[in-house]
Amino acid sequence: MKLFILTVMNGLTLAALYFLVASGFTLVFGLMRNVNLAHGSLYLLGGYVGFTVADWTGSWFLGVAGGFLGMAVVGVILQVAVFRRMQGQDLRQTLVTIGLSIVLADLMLATWGGQTYQFDPPSWLSGPVQLMAHPVVKYPLYRLVLFGSAVVIGVGLWLLLNKTRIGMMIRAGVDDRGMLSASGVNVQRVFAITFALGAGLAGFAGVVGGTALSIAPGEDTRYLLASLVVVIVGGMGSVTGAAIGATLIGLAEQLGLVYSPTYGVVYTFLIMVAVLAFRPQGIMGRAA
Repeated sequence: MKLFILTVMNGLTLAALYFLVASGFTLVFGLMRNVNLAHGSLYLLGGYVGFTVADWTGSWFLGVAGGFLGMAVVGVILQVAVFRRMQGQDLRQTLVTIGLSIVLADLMLATWGGQTYQFDPPSWLSGPVQLMAHPVVKYPLYRLVLFGSAVVIGVGLWLLLNKTRIGMMIRAGVDDRGMLSASGVNVQRVFAITFALGAGLAGFAGVVGGTALSIAPGEDTRYLLASLVVVIVGGMGSVTGAAIGATLIGLAEQLGLVYSPTYGVVYTFLIMVAVLAFRPQGIMGRAA
């Protein structure tokens, strides 16, 4: 029972990290229909930038801010320099962002080397918390805070997209850009803000993920693949779908690693295959 509870908690906290990365990806790929296969590189670069800022300043919170803001700026540059010029050209976007991810991977390797980095969270976020008395189950406080942060961000994103004026403008701009522009809205500015938010969330996830686990070369590919699977399973452009997809993938990965380590990685792709076979639009469907 203790092993099962710890495994489920590990699955939920991993799902929280996957959701933080995939929520930015679902804004850019699922909602705006921009194929950004450099999203995993934004996660890793955000982690490196955050680590550098935290190391210079001695403040973990400044590292988090540095990772988010740094990748938000990179996101705006990508939107203006790449995606604005290739709107609707999925194949060109795919090839260009694959090239960018390779270049960024080499630049990060040259700058930060091949070693593994891990953040030190604030002392008040360190240490275990007792979840149960019989059996005695303790769990790291930081991972619980990570899970809570993902819930708050998920609710905030859903409210932003469904209950605010800018959320309506984002969805309207994707569906009918000409009509939105004719109403006096600067569509490109709205898209730049959306891309900045999506990239910033990847950078934020890089710092908080590097604190819970670590950051090292190769993590960009891992989290890009996880984001793709989460968006496919949950539904294109759906924040709720991303949360459901991340939960399924996180739990399947951790339960598989503990109870059938030889075939653990297969369960993630079995979920994706089942969704594509029986509900190809994703569990929550494609965002309108």
